[in-house]
Amino acid sequence: MKRLGLLDRLLPVWIMAAMALGLVLGRSVTGLDEALSEIEVGSVSLPIAIGLLLMMYPVLAKVRYDELGHVTGDRRLLVSSIVLNWVLGPALMFALAWLLLPDLPEYRTGLIIVGLARCIAMVLIWNDLACGDGEAAAILVALNAVFQILAFAGLGYFYLELLPGWLGLDQTGLDVSVWSIAKSVLVFLGIPLAAGFLTRTLAERAKGREWYEARFLPKIGPLALYGLLFTIVILFALQGDTITGNPLDVARIALPLLAYFTLMWAGSFLMGYRLGMSYERTTALAFTAAGNNFELAIAVAIGVFGVTSGEALAGVVGPLIEVPVLVGLVYVALWARRRCYPSDHSPSAHDVPRRTSA
Repeated sequence: MKRLGLLDRLLPVWIMAAMALGLVLGRSVTGLDEALSEIEVGSVSLPIAIGLLLMMYPVLAKVRYDELGHVTGDRRLLVSSIVLNWVLGPALMFALAWLLLPDLPEYRTGLIIVGLARCIAMVLIWNDLACGDGEAAAILVALNAVFQILAFAGLGYFYLELLPGWLGLDQTGLDVSVWSIAKSVLVFLGIPLAAGFLTRTLAERAKGREWYEARFLPKIGPLALYGLLFTIVILFALQGDTITGNPLDVARIALPLLAYFTLMWAGSFLMGYRLGMSYERTTALAFTAAGNNFELAIAVAIGVFGVTSGEALAGVVGPLIEVPVLVGLVYVALWARRRCYPSDHSPSAHDVPRRTSA
């Protein structure tokens, strides 16, 4: 934890403080919702849209896009990551949401959206703290960023509309437009993704990678947290009555999230171990599969369902649960390294696959 900056180390504290501030503002400032809706970008008010874009840009500026092609060098890692992130992860969250929130359709939908928003750059922090393979994690993050542009809308329609109908589940009149999801992804992921790619490409060309990562990224990094906290303040200001009237709803949202992060990480770590991957690559696989892009989930929920929706609230609870759970899993990973990989401690160990018995 000492290796984390103060902002990252106390992220759950900042999130809870932003929630509290939002509740106070919601009760003390009248006409806040009308003021926010004066100028809109699509169906999202301009101040909130700015906050959402600020959340995404620094994260996507950290990704090393030029390393994306290197992932094909380890087919086990590539295939495992795709299966975990784009098949098992969304399916697990879908199952947990329906199992634990059958009577809360808005929160259930919000959690399914969280499950579809796969990890991006913040997971690199947890992977680094656990001594995972940094290059492999960066490549998988870049892969997820590209996949989200291509697959998010289709998967959202499948899990929110098609699959519940096929299984005969009660959808309580939920009507989800593929175009609405796609539009939110294109705006709130596509714009910062293009900006992040251009920033890294042009800045590295002018100043070099060392300057970019040592000097530039630390300056813009806090913008992501500021954007997230601003969005949380507004969400809780507008949802104050709902939250204070149903405080147990937040706890019910937290339960499937807790189960999801734990099961995804443990299952991914076990998969990497059984496939004979080194500790470094197994750890990178586990954290990139367990982490989620809650910034995108919040943006999509707001863009499709509105800032005062239960779907948006479910997205906000995501980072409150994810951050402490994944920090705890860092310690679990280091413990597992001592127990399962007693001779796998060298920085180059990921280059030598570990053999396992049948």
